[in-house]
Amino acid sequence: MSASSRILCPTLKQRLMSAEQAAELIPAGANVGMSGFTGAGYPKAVPGALADRIRKLNAEGTPPFRINVWTGASTAPELDGVLAEVDGIEMRLPFQSDPICRERINNGTMDYVDLHLSEVSQYAWSGFLGKMDIALIEVAGIREDGSLIPSSSIGNNKTWIEQADKIILEVNDKQNIKLEGMHDIYYGTALPPNRKPIMLTDPADRIGEFYLECPADKVIAVVETSAADRNSPFKAPDAISQKIAEHILAFFEQEIELGRLPKELLPIQSGVGNIPNAVLEGLDAGPFNGLTAFTEVIQDGMLKMLKSGTLSVASATAFSLSPDGIKEFDDNIDLYRDKIILRQQDISNNPELARRLGIIAMNGMIEADIYGNVNSTHIMGTRMMNGIGGSGDFARNGYLSIFVSPSTAKDGAISSIVPMASHVDHTEHDVKVIVTEHGLADLRGLSPRQRAREIINNCADPAYRPALQDYYERALHSGRGMHTPHLLGEALSWHQRFEDEGHM
Repeated sequence: MSASSRILCPTLKQRLMSAEQAAELIPAGANVGMSGFTGAGYPKAVPGALADRIRKLNAEGTPPFRINVWTGASTAPELDGVLAEVDGIEMRLPFQSDPICRERINNGTMDYVDLHLSEVSQYAWSGFLGKMDIALIEVAGIREDGSLIPSSSIGNNKTWIEQADKIILEVNDKQNIKLEGMHDIYYGTALPPNRKPIMLTDPADRIGEFYLECPADKVIAVVETSAADRNSPFKAPDAISQKIAEHILAFFEQEIELGRLPKELLPIQSGVGNIPNAVLEGLDAGPFNGLTAFTEVIQDGMLKMLKSGTLSVASATAFSLSPDGIKEFDDNIDLYRDKIILRQQDISNNPELARRLGIIAMNGMIEADIYGNVNSTHIMGTRMMNGIGGSGDFARNGYLSIFVSPSTAKDGAISSIVPMASHVDHTEHDVKVIVTEHGLADLRGLSPRQRAREIINNCADPAYRPALQDYYERALHSGRGMHTPHLLGEALSWHQRFEDEGHM
């Protein structure tokens, strides 16, 4: 099936043009809302054409041509990479993982607004971000009435379409047309004081529509594409990931025995990466059945669980699959159609729903300090890695918030457990469990000094434990602030030592 045969609305078919022609419609300085979430469902042609246009303008010595890029989350080299390479992005939000973007953010040539993903739509609706000039949205098809079949992610697409003055659509025939019917677009959101409860009490509930509403009079261009999503292979779980997974699975079994979790657990949320996939594989191999997921992204591990029956339903806003995972999904899409629901991210990450459903949230971290404060975004306190993403949405509002990391990085030069976190994204109040390959610290109901003992003894690498214990004991004897003892002159000395000497 070609992209042309997926454009069934006569009015919108008349607006077909090339990516180059569509790129000409984007003015310098525009706020452009683009589809895309974790390398799924992002526009694949117009950003590249726009980058080519900017490159030519730069060569002619014209004033810098830059736009502000808003998305659902991270995208791919065909969007973030090509525009960052030509210095075409003035400001980026709300999340990114592109190495060129990261370099420009950290050298100060690109502004970056790091937001909780559940809040982005509200920021846009409320006018906090300014006016959206153009929405650039990938879809799997356009129906006769002009409504849109979403592709492999929804993200903020509903909001962008509503808020934008003008819309450019990319119709991608590489997106499986059988995605139609897997989406659940909720049109009941409102700003205070007009909000109503979101009537979702189970991850399997459907509360919205299959399609995105799109005013035809706002569409200024339709572009045909035929390009697959970015898909990165996951590494097989290594020994560290497997040990972390084992600690988490043993913790779940203990919680069930104590009556604090049901045998079916509670809906799980999992960040992206090899450690979360190792946990998912462990869940699939373990004694659990009838699990559910209410999360941001569906990874390879969740497909395996859905296929085996360990997981009965997965609700998310996007896919994040390896090449093998995409093939598995396409080959067995009829099986997955009844088990997967894709929602917009202000629903998939909604704090009200995370609290009501009792989410078990599992996310990665860069470092944690001895009192349980977690840094998930900044290297050595100042250099942005990716962003907070949705981890805060789930950590603060879920039933259990679990943060995971190897105990060291850079071949042992960096400890992920430090005296004081160099940047705090998740305060001690939102962090219930910390896990490394060495063990698990259950921080619930513990005072700061009790937490320090648990984290040092269970999670820190043995090579760093003596230094952590020494710092803690000297802080205890300092006579200052015994609730959360610190030596302010030394609290960040580990980070400074790494900056100066290359090791902590």
